Amino acid sequence: MSLAKRSALAVVAATTLALSLTACSGGSSGGDAKPAATNAGGETTVKIMVGGLNKQIYLPVMLAQNLGFFKAQGIDAQLSDEPAGVDAETAMLAGQVDAVVGFYDHNIDLQSKGKSTESVVQLLQAPGEVEMVRTDVADTVKSPADFKGRHLGVTGLGSSTNFLTQYLESKNGVKPGEATSIAVGAGSTFVAAMQNKQIDAGMTTEPTISMLMQKGLAKPLIDMRTAEGAKAALGGTYPSSCLYLTTDYVKKNPEAVQKLANAFVETLKWIQGHTPAEITEKMPADYYAGVGKDVYVKALENEKSMYSPDGLMPAEGPQTVLNVLSAFDPTVKGHTVDLTKTYTNDFVQKAK
Repeated sequence: MSLAKRSALAVVAATTLALSLTACSGGSSGGDAKPAATNAGGETTVKIMVGGLNKQIYLPVMLAQNLGFFKAQGIDAQLSDEPAGVDAETAMLAGQVDAVVGFYDHNIDLQSKGKSTESVVQLLQAPGEVEMVRTDVADTVKSPADFKGRHLGVTGLGSSTNFLTQYLESKNGVKPGEATSIAVGAGSTFVAAMQNKQIDAGMTTEPTISMLMQKGLAKPLIDMRTAEGAKAALGGTYPSSCLYLTTDYVKKNPEAVQKLANAFVETLKWIQGHTPAEITEKMPADYYAGVGKDVYVKALENEKSMYSPDGLMPAEGPQTVLNVLSAFDPTVKGHTVDLTKTYTNDFVQKAK
């Protein structure tokens, strides 16, 4: 079975689960969240699923763990990995995990579907994504307007890379159905899809970007690794990676959420005060094994500015994200979304 077919089947399974959850909950979200548990050592146990732990856009999670910041707050952070953020979201709604580190845009999308979740710490102030075009078609795919008839790689259908890809299509005159999104994950599976010519272009992050360029498989087409690049492509500041939970969990476990916010804010400050090389030293060696340590450091150097300096939601960020989703997503377009309920700065402002 091809990679694309396997990915499609996985997405169908996740979608089926999500629909089942909606039917069972009557469209509400997380209404049965339980008080946070404690382990034998008295620490608060929080299960956090990340949409790709080894991606640099989610680097603050493992960094916080390795620096001992969760532990210092009395948090037993049980981290799990799910390459596509949409599947992590599904796992949280199913009660399998307590929190997700993924893109903020899911909170807007979920509210429009009758779910109530909220970002409590903003980790990135830019997507950190790059649309890569396969080297052998780079002369004919020079902008998103050339996506017509092309197969475009995304981490998962319904994922943030899928959202951004659909927006770029819409913005550049490519109508629904004129391009095909293919779920190919990230890392080695994304590289394989490009190498086997299953996709003509695709959206991914570091270190996958560097892997593709190192192998001569693809070239950058649209770079959103900086706030400036994101504004040029998306029309404004686009907050992405964040810690989000169901609103019910936040209400029932404010102390646990505050401890998580404390740990992440401390991590973001640590990032600001250290070099890419120093940050890399704190990461697992297998995170940069595919590209080499020097390339990983260079990639981090190029996009370090994407990390939020304080964890606060940028004032204009939510509206930019809503504008992007409203351009193509029928679930969001034309519907009323209360942006104030999709995030809160309360915990970050109290972080110490």
